[in-house]
Amino acid sequence: MSVWLPGAPCTPRACVEPAGRGAVTARAVLRLTAVAVVLLAGVALLPLGGRVPAGLVRRWALTVVRAAGVRVRVRGGAAPSGGVLLVANHISWLDIPLLAAVRPARLIAKAEIRRWPVAGALAARAGVVFLERDRLRALPGTVAHLADALRSGAAVGVFPEGSTWCGRARGTFRRAVFQAALDAGVPVQPVRLGYRLDSGAVSTAAAFVGDDSLLASLWRVAATRGLVAEVDVRPVIPPGSHPDRRTLARSAQKCVTRGAFVLFLDSCGGDSEQVAPHSGRRVMPDDHPRPDQQRTRPPRLRRRGPQDR
Repeated sequence: MSVWLPGAPCTPRACVEPAGRGAVTARAVLRLTAVAVVLLAGVALLPLGGRVPAGLVRRWALTVVRAAGVRVRVRGGAAPSGGVLLVANHISWLDIPLLAAVRPARLIAKAEIRRWPVAGALAARAGVVFLERDRLRALPGTVAHLADALRSGAAVGVFPEGSTWCGRARGTFRRAVFQAALDAGVPVQPVRLGYRLDSGAVSTAAAFVGDDSLLASLWRVAATRGLVAEVDVRPVIPPGSHPDRRTLARSAQKCVTRGAFVLFLDSCGGDSEQVAPHSGRRVMPDDHPRPDQQRTRPPRLRRRGPQDR
């Protein structure tokens, strides 16, 4: 396994909520049928290429998600125009249309997606850049290709964790792709993605992890009642604000995780909590004890001296 072939400990059995049964079957079938219809409409528009207005692409991407029975909540400002590198955490196949709803972009995807039925052909015709993650020699050429696209004013979307996670835990942003943004001199737009239920509880139903099949994931999403996708567009990272790809990747990850996972104090915002992997339990870093563990010492009494008499 290469250093560019990251993996996640998340598996369907350990992390993912099971699909509903019984009465939800009819609803799930109707939702999947609607998803298929919307995807076919997108295939029909592919020959038009870049002539399709960006606003229409955004609406189509949102329709794909909503057709699966998932409500969408978007927070934050609009992504900048011109060349921009969109980066987000990766949980589900739903992340792809959700990122397109922020701004249509050329995506980087693992080469295995090219072999997916329907979705693989659709991705190839949409201009997705397929990355063979087990071939490090191909990486510099891919980065150069992405930098050229960014210089031309295109948006490029990537999930720098390199693998999907369940949503209660997250991976580290791989820094190689950030070199393309540095070489092209374009901003980085961090986007945080998450999934909850109507009750507000974090949900792993949308997670597409481990040896999960695409069909099983599609069914689970369509069968889940009250699933909500949250899209949080974070403050943009301007070009020239970081000297190298390592610090740029770290800053982008801090922006994405702010308010959800790790305590950071940086230009992207203030304090946040950390969530223990696979538990949803809130914890605090070791150097920041929980309020119930903090001890207040009684004031020290000063000895009386001659001046007090």
